[in-house]
Amino acid sequence: MTGILVSEVGPRDGLQSTQRVMPLEAKKAWIKAEAEAGVREIEVGSFVPPSLLPQMADTPELVAFARTIPNLNVVALVPNAKGAARAAEAGVHGMSIPFSMSETHSLKNLRKSHPEMIEEIRVVAEIARDADIHFAVGLSTAFGCTMEGMIGEDNVVRLAEQAANAGAQEFSLSDTTGYADPAQVKRLVRKVRAAVGADRMTTLHLHNTRGLGLANALAGLEEGITTLDASLGGIGGCPFAPGASGNIVTEDLVFMLNSMGYDTGIDLEKLLKVREIVAAALPEEPLYGFTPDAGLTLDYGTRGKS
Repeated sequence: MTGILVSEVGPRDGLQSTQRVMPLEAKKAWIKAEAEAGVREIEVGSFVPPSLLPQMADTPELVAFARTIPNLNVVALVPNAKGAARAAEAGVHGMSIPFSMSETHSLKNLRKSHPEMIEEIRVVAEIARDADIHFAVGLSTAFGCTMEGMIGEDNVVRLAEQAANAGAQEFSLSDTTGYADPAQVKRLVRKVRAAVGADRMTTLHLHNTRGLGLANALAGLEEGITTLDASLGGIGGCPFAPGASGNIVTEDLVFMLNSMGYDTGIDLEKLLKVREIVAAALPEEPLYGFTPDAGLTLDYGTRGKS
């Protein structure tokens, strides 16, 4: 069956809201163990000012470490051109910038209006192009915003087209606040793909705030999505979007995909053991997941195969 890329965002999205700063060596152990479990892409951190997010202060060191791991695509989030320049210097394989479809959230999160963000995307695209780095734009709050409410789908399409013209190579639709439902996911994926091209609209970044994360992932797969972001243990959430809880759980997503016969390349038994690293480094942080709680059945390895 079709190969699906599960992109681990825990070291960035998962850790940006935690009270405790995970030690650098624990982050390295986490990244190494996930790669050994078969995870092929990890968002290792973000290039934001350490004064704003001390949890991300060691991102350059993590990029350097992760680049030594064979066959691992090392990506990071950048908030602006300054962060993009730092990411390029660090040697990331890919970078993404969050572009909030809610202008209120954009002003709160990055202090930029929509027209200002388009210009920022243009500059970041040039930095990425000069450094031969893949550049993606995350269309955040695309399914709704806790500050503005529902976001018009036509506005999302219009802003995606502007970002594509400014140099975005790839897009992610992000359910930052967990408002999405499967029907909405299918509609919006279809509309954005029609506007910017199926080869650019590839990724969903989903949160499980209302328990629809996996249903939304499946809806995206049915529309041709090939990359799904997830966070080990479901940790994470946007600190600048009230009510935004954790990402979909990597372990549960991999269980679903592997069970259905999709090729993720990930060994779920090895992935489940990675939780021990995160739990030891963040003992006060709850880790979620139905699969870890229920365990694996004896015939798990044959599910989804004929």
